[in-house]
Amino acid sequence: MKDSALENNLTDGQLHSELMQAIAAGDRQAFEHLYRLTSPRLFAVALRMLRRHAWAEEVLHDSYITAWNRASSYNPTLSSPLTWLTHIVRNRSIDWMRGSDNQWQELEDGAEDSLNEEVDQPLNRLQHDSDAKKLAECLGHLPAEQRQSLVLAYYQGLSHGEVSDHMQQPLGTIKSWIRRALEHLKTCVGL
Repeated sequence: MKDSALENNLTDGQLHSELMQAIAAGDRQAFEHLYRLTSPRLFAVALRMLRRHAWAEEVLHDSYITAWNRASSYNPTLSSPLTWLTHIVRNRSIDWMRGSDNQWQELEDGAEDSLNEEVDQPLNRLQHDSDAKKLAECLGHLPAEQRQSLVLAYYQGLSHGEVSDHMQQPLGTIKSWIRRALEHLKTCVGL
């Protein structure tokens, strides 16, 4: 890796690329430097997907281990280092959500209440937009499972299959809940 004076003249992408080359050669200091530069952003990706701080930390840790072990397979012509790392974090987060050890049924006492509060956060954000108040009111009238499945699908970006895994409900049930919720919103909002 180059000295810090020259390093200051590099763009973030160039610096990340040089660090990746050094990591592929086994440079632990370059790995530490890349971690310090990229971990806040990658943690935010994991936290947004998983909605639990401890899970996001675990996924971030696993992702950096994967990055260290696969650094030699990184191809700079296919993506930037940050895009490559983000892809690893996203895939590890999806794997984590699908894992049998991380199911909703196994949440500790009180965690379900905090999870429900987290799911309701998009509703709170909608309250600030005057055009969306009606939509927020209509969402509030939905049964909890329909609202939760809709929020996971449309606010968290999960596929129906991922929502099914996450809520531990059959795929057909999830699709029905989402369809009914959308029908209710369409009628309630007056479209």
